[in-house]
Amino acid sequence: MKKLARDRIDELIQRYPVLGTCRDSISLATDRIIEAYTKGNKIMVCGNGGSAADSLHIVGELMKAFACPRQLPPDLQKQLSQCEHGDYIAKNLQMALPTISLVSEAGLLTAYANDVAPDMNFAQQVFGQGKEGDILITISTSGNSANVIYAAEVARACGIQTIAMTGLSGGRLRNFADILINVPEDETFKIQELHLPVYHAMCLAVETEFYGEVY
Repeated sequence: MKKLARDRIDELIQRYPVLGTCRDSISLATDRIIEAYTKGNKIMVCGNGGSAADSLHIVGELMKAFACPRQLPPDLQKQLSQCEHGDYIAKNLQMALPTISLVSEAGLLTAYANDVAPDMNFAQQVFGQGKEGDILITISTSGNSANVIYAAEVARACGIQTIAMTGLSGGRLRNFADILINVPEDETFKIQELHLPVYHAMCLAVETEFYGEVY
């Protein structure tokens, strides 16, 4: 991780000293995400309830500019300029870090719940969408969400690393995660309050690694 990216993690700990116990796991998780993107892989994210909303939030920060400019490379801009609406497209497209939220496929989720097994909804998507070298970020405040655990088990079998964001205990999910970020809280809403700055810092660090200085 470049110094500018590492500074994002340092800033997080300065603002939220309680997260100091998670510094190493946050840094390691960020390094693994950077490595995955460098190799052309993608990130998948899943969770339930408020954690489902966090999954969508993470996609929003990685698939478009967060705090760094993400202009298209000149050769791509030139190629787009040959299209009818090329100038407009080139002006508004931004470089993306490929990320999928597994909570957003309403048709698939409901069909799988009705036809097969509702607690296998994320696992099926990991199996169908994932490939070796990808990363699965699982978010569960208790660490005991069955559908999240099954997804992590499938990820492991498929050579996909799992980063788990949980509360202090880590729950059963800690046994299936390659990297555990267990923030030091026990109550659901307090865990969620700490998850947000953690994934914000990780997204900022990853973006900074690839796209440099802020605006």
